[in-house]
Amino acid sequence: MPTSEPHRVPGHRAAPLPVVDPATAEVFDEAPDQQPDTLDAVVDRSRRAWHRWRADPDARTTALLAAADAVEAAGDDLARLLTREQGKPLAESHAETARTAARLRYFAGLAPRTRRIADGRPVHSEIRWRPLGPVAAIVPWNFPLQLAAAKFAPALAAGNTVVLKPSPFTPLATRLLASVLATVLPEDVLTVVTGREPLGAGLASHPGIRHVTFTGSVPTGRAVAGAAAASLARVTLELGGNDAAVLLDDVEVDRIADRLFWAAFRNCGQVCMAVKRVYVPARLHARVVEALAERARTVTVGPGLDPDTRLGPVNNAPQLARVEELAQRALAAGARAAAGGHRLDRPGWFFAPTILTDVPPDSPVVTEEQFGPVLPVLPYRSLDEAVDAANGTGFGLGGSVWGTDTDRAAAVADRLECGTAWINHHAELSLAQPFAGVKDSGVGVAGGPWGLYGNLRPFVVHRPEEGPR
Repeated sequence: MPTSEPHRVPGHRAAPLPVVDPATAEVFDEAPDQQPDTLDAVVDRSRRAWHRWRADPDARTTALLAAADAVEAAGDDLARLLTREQGKPLAESHAETARTAARLRYFAGLAPRTRRIADGRPVHSEIRWRPLGPVAAIVPWNFPLQLAAAKFAPALAAGNTVVLKPSPFTPLATRLLASVLATVLPEDVLTVVTGREPLGAGLASHPGIRHVTFTGSVPTGRAVAGAAAASLARVTLELGGNDAAVLLDDVEVDRIADRLFWAAFRNCGQVCMAVKRVYVPARLHARVVEALAERARTVTVGPGLDPDTRLGPVNNAPQLARVEELAQRALAAGARAAAGGHRLDRPGWFFAPTILTDVPPDSPVVTEEQFGPVLPVLPYRSLDEAVDAANGTGFGLGGSVWGTDTDRAAAVADRLECGTAWINHHAELSLAQPFAGVKDSGVGVAGGPWGLYGNLRPFVVHRPEEGPR
């Protein structure tokens, strides 16, 4: 069965890692604060488990299907714990656990395909696929379970084993998930390690790891890539986004306002591919600002376990400070808060849902990823100006175009420099589609068959068409 803690090295003792409820700002539980000197034993056990796990594809399929069933059966407990440590509304936590099970079930149904190479020579050549070995999966705090499954489900389906490190802000639901999966997966196929840095850096640089898959910030992603390069491990990096929504001059504001608002504010804006900037024709700007501001002023903000809550708190104190700093810098530079713009006077890490107007285009709240409940709305005079602005950052994860003429909107979307573009909606992904960014938003591809093959290497076998002479 998979373990949530490694075997201790002699003399090692894990100190507790406090876990804070963001709705109260109070510690409510703890997890082990494991140290890098435990990783040799963890990775060694993962590698030994890999030799068994890779050998039987049918057994892998059966185990992953059983894993999906086990996650669904534990869905209520997982969701409540996830809300407690992450802050999101309970309904969103239930959706996340359901998505975790769905990923396991989806990848259980995928298998690499042997393919013959026909090149005109009298040789029978086949491309077969082999797993890489132990995979390190390093996951952030905004979707701890869903992003973990996005990494370990394809890796396990491909025949690899996984060492999973959640964020120190959200270790508990991941540890519970490991316990649930321990009932159906062989020992050491999936191991969870928890702790502060430099645990993640040690895992990324460990010579026994053959693939590092990471979701997080651009600076940390660069550091992860550098660490993995020491052992020439493969890397897959999803490094966030600053997604732009471009509204066209034929957009029906009242019809799209709800969708646009939630594309920006779901999970309190803590979504890598959330709408983080809105570009609006100048003549519609005031209407769009007011439509979004009305929703921001009236949405129910509160603890995620409260059934009436639609928006929870920011997950952690450092992120709350960053959100507040970006909003205050914009306001000091001349922006106006049509809604929000301040912390809420209550326990916990709550920031009022904020719509900013009159924002300088070079303000950091526009050019950087704010990752919180703050949305700048900017007017444009020409469509070329809007597209240039949308493309004018180092990010390139997603983008969207909103308008009545969907053919015209699609033509504009084709001009966006990003990995995924949507028309009249945003941040909706199928398990079967690729997910990748351009520019600073990432390296490699997740999702669908591409996610499976990203955890495999080709192995080519040549033999004569006729038997040996």
